[in-house]
Amino acid sequence: MSTTTPSDLSNPRESLSRMMNRSESDTQSARILLVDDKQELLTSLYHLVTLYGYEADQALGGEAALEALKAQEYDVVLLDLIMPGVSGHDILDHAAREKLGCKIIVVSGDSSFTGVKHALHCGAFDFVKKPYEAAELIATMETALRQVRLENQAQIMEERLKESEELHRFIVNSSPDLVYMLDRNGCFTFINDRVQDMLGCDKEDLLGRHYSEVIVEEDLDAVNNLFNERRTGGRAVRNAEIRMQGRHSDQLGAHRAQTVWSELTAMGIYADNNERTRDNFVGTYGTARDISQRKQAEEVINFQAYHDLLTHLPNRALLKDRLNMAITHARRNKRKLATMFLDLDRFKLVNDTLGHTMGDRLLKAVALRLQSCLRKGDTLSRFGGDEFTLLLPEVRTRDDVVVIAQKILDRLSEPFAIDNHELFVGASIGIAMYPEAGDSGEALIQNADIAMYHVKGRGKNGYQFFSDEMNNQFSSRLSLERELRNGLIQGEFEVYYQPQVGLDKGEITGVEALVRWRHGRRGMVEPGEFLPLAEETGLIMQIDEYVQQQAFHDVAAWHRAGLGDLNLSVNVTAAQIEQDGFIERFVSALKAAGLDARFVKLEITENTLMQDIEVIVPKLKEIRGLGARIAIDDFGTGYSSLSYLQQFPINTLKIDRSFVGDIRADQGGASIVDAIVAMARGLKMDLVAEGVENRTQLKYLRDQGCEEVQGFIFSPAVPAEDFVELLKSNRFAQLLGDQPVAALA
Repeated sequence: MSTTTPSDLSNPRESLSRMMNRSESDTQSARILLVDDKQELLTSLYHLVTLYGYEADQALGGEAALEALKAQEYDVVLLDLIMPGVSGHDILDHAAREKLGCKIIVVSGDSSFTGVKHALHCGAFDFVKKPYEAAELIATMETALRQVRLENQAQIMEERLKESEELHRFIVNSSPDLVYMLDRNGCFTFINDRVQDMLGCDKEDLLGRHYSEVIVEEDLDAVNNLFNERRTGGRAVRNAEIRMQGRHSDQLGAHRAQTVWSELTAMGIYADNNERTRDNFVGTYGTARDISQRKQAEEVINFQAYHDLLTHLPNRALLKDRLNMAITHARRNKRKLATMFLDLDRFKLVNDTLGHTMGDRLLKAVALRLQSCLRKGDTLSRFGGDEFTLLLPEVRTRDDVVVIAQKILDRLSEPFAIDNHELFVGASIGIAMYPEAGDSGEALIQNADIAMYHVKGRGKNGYQFFSDEMNNQFSSRLSLERELRNGLIQGEFEVYYQPQVGLDKGEITGVEALVRWRHGRRGMVEPGEFLPLAEETGLIMQIDEYVQQQAFHDVAAWHRAGLGDLNLSVNVTAAQIEQDGFIERFVSALKAAGLDARFVKLEITENTLMQDIEVIVPKLKEIRGLGARIAIDDFGTGYSSLSYLQQFPINTLKIDRSFVGDIRADQGGASIVDAIVAMARGLKMDLVAEGVENRTQLKYLRDQGCEEVQGFIFSPAVPAEDFVELLKSNRFAQLLGDQPVAALA
């Protein structure tokens, strides 16, 4: 067997060129093992390899080779085949058995066909015959090294693809949206894990089934093109809102159907993306997002815009729309219709003696009875307070209307049983017929209102059709307006104060100034009787300015007397804010009283806030810049968008008494109150609840984190001198304790 030395290289110039072109990292990173049983051949092979820039380990004989292979992983092994003891064949068998990843190049003088075949069969990468050509050996070794690098890169790429696939699967299955694929026939070929939570179905049960099985039947026609998306170009992706049919289990394990509103996005899948034609269409890819909560919120907002939140009856806006449509229909078909304006008798007595909560519950009960008296197609609306309006679109004669009016009176004459109280109310009903009593909705309601006051004037609890003579005989609104103006001149209005109590210590932290009218003949007139008319006539501005000036002086005096740094809440209307010079008069009144603006809180209703945003909001911001605070009164009863809250200079939300009245000891909670509390926290606003009348409501509000409350449980609105006694007595803390206390006098 001959030996080849470095001096025997056939083309040193070519070898040098190859060495220069080979990167240093390739040679240094290669792991090479040289195996031969003769030291001189092993050394010669080592010099050859190192001359080409490679590092290599040497193993003298088969046993040394086995030890080296066990101790370290190699990329290439140059192996002599014929060795005593452990032969090259044994090394090949060991490599195959242990599944070593190295490439073994047999360098042997045994060039027989049988020897070469056996070596390759046992896993040798290649065979180089001794004596070898140096260039051939190095070329074979580098080919093996390149193969190793390619296999390593392929393995790395395979692992990355596997990780990418797992990541993709994780992202798809963790998506909040339902992700699906359909074949060209509309059957599910893939669906992610979201389907379980969204529709209550196992994805295995849906695979292979048609999409129509999860769509509400009424929506199928609307979504067929979307689920079977075949369009091309810019119209290839489309969104739609559909109803999907879910199936969920209750606590007892029973299945129940549940409709899930979904926003669907779909796009077609084509065999050739460069040629998206119907012939190339193979299926659909899409996502479905659960928008049920959004739909419910839209329904709630829409309901609130057109319905009274206490009774859930249509409000004025919805009544106006229906009345105008009914008039148009009656005019076209030359028919008659009737409007009824109904005001409850003795309701204020119940409200004042038993509290607003009981009054609200009575209104709900009245609404239910009134609805039982109506025909199909009639509309019952809560007009405001204890007033209701009825639209009867299909009547032939007055007798038809009389039957319904008498039925209402009979039903309301029966007692109402609420919390062991037997309550009685009647109704005064004014009726206006189209076309004789008016040819517009506004005229019909106004004339029915006049007829209703005619009933009240003659003893209540009855009905009366409007006639032209009534305008001359009786006009309560004009009379009340005259009395309002005289009352302002004669100083009949007084300021009463209702305490606002902090729920942390039970101390009076603030006070709301409220107006009362002590009529010269009628005695004390309820605010609900004159304030709406005062707003309509503009007299409310004079009343508000009087209340504000008097309240500023009283609270400033209490500050100076050391009765505490009370915060004062005063009501303000849009008409007053919109007046020229409102800011100047406000500041002047504060200075005249000696009261710091930071102790003043202006209360404005949602509807007022929305009347003229461009004028009102800048002025409120200026007021707030002076240090005063702004509160939304009766929050939740208006029709403004909640998104405006962040745009307006609002500090405080006042929970309306109608929502507080819904808090019951036998209920799990008051969802509207919970929502308002959460909203106030999220917007970092103060919270005040009004109309609190019992311990159940007080405890619930306190548990929810409401900071301040006011209501009959502490005190009704009282004159200034009585309020001073409340400040001195400081007797509200006991109501916040765990032990029952006697009702306050």
